Amino acid sequence: MRRLILRLGVWLCGSGMSTSNQPQPAKGVYAALLTPRRPQAIEADAAQLLEYLDQVTAAGIDGLVLFGSTGEFIHFDVSERMRVLALAIRRSRVPVFVNVSHSTLAGAIALGASAIEAGAAGLLVMPPYFYRYSDEQVAAFYQAFAGELGGKAALYLYNLPMFTTAIPPELADELLQAGRYAGIKDSTTEWQNIERLVALRRRADFSLLVGNEVLYLKGRSGGADGIVSGVAAALPELIVAMDRAIAASRPDRAQRLNTFLEEFLVYVNRFPPTAAIKQTAAARGWKVGDFAVPFGDRMRQEFTAFERWLDQWLPIVLAECTDERVMRL
Repeated sequence: MRRLILRLGVWLCGSGMSTSNQPQPAKGVYAALLTPRRPQAIEADAAQLLEYLDQVTAAGIDGLVLFGSTGEFIHFDVSERMRVLALAIRRSRVPVFVNVSHSTLAGAIALGASAIEAGAAGLLVMPPYFYRYSDEQVAAFYQAFAGELGGKAALYLYNLPMFTTAIPPELADELLQAGRYAGIKDSTTEWQNIERLVALRRRADFSLLVGNEVLYLKGRSGGADGIVSGVAAALPELIVAMDRAIAASRPDRAQRLNTFLEEFLVYVNRFPPTAAIKQTAAARGWKVGDFAVPFGDRMRQEFTAFERWLDQWLPIVLAECTDERVMRL
């Protein structure tokens, strides 16, 4: 791996890429949107997405992410993702990042080019998914991706080891220090990964976005710039209120809000990915579509219990966050 990084460093230092015109690093709360689907179809419901996008934005978020893992991007083909991202970017009043990850390099580049043309503020890209790849292959992938699209948009590493090959720490450090990637969304569950990146930010100019809400309070308080949050797809007010409390050096307020977040994450982790988030959005009257896979009888019973809990819990949390917004006004 050391020799690989040294070779990569030669490529990075010799790229001649100017960073003077690069966008400012992302900060604050980026909501990773759900993607409403048409009933009994494998295509996005663009009309519902645009309405839902407005509802999330109204909570005061700093940006949006389209077709992330919360947005179930793997259910949609390249042409469908291209079609919908263009509509959403045109509609949005805040910066939009697009996850352009694909199982192939060519697919990621095609999606990235389409997102750039549509006006995306940044591109997130994880290592090619499903199969596991070697460190050398991951390095070659990121080298080729930046070679095609670097300088045309802000590129962000997307580390999601739960679902695909992890980005080697040494590789992430080299790419970020060299400036070919504007930042990283790290969805790891390991605090030491975030801690390492926080330390790296003292030597390099990049945006560190936490991708796992479990680590957000600690990470943001410790120096991370913000978060890409799936929970914010249904509870943007909670994540925004947490972020503002941390930024205002109000640790008691931040801890209280984090307690609400931890309560919700118990249910997020109990069910298949996105299920609790999608149900919470639906409980608010937001049209986000059906579940991709049906529940079994046992899980249906557990989910019914979650719905009852949510009926009691949700108004309390929203009232807490609303009070804070009124105080700021």
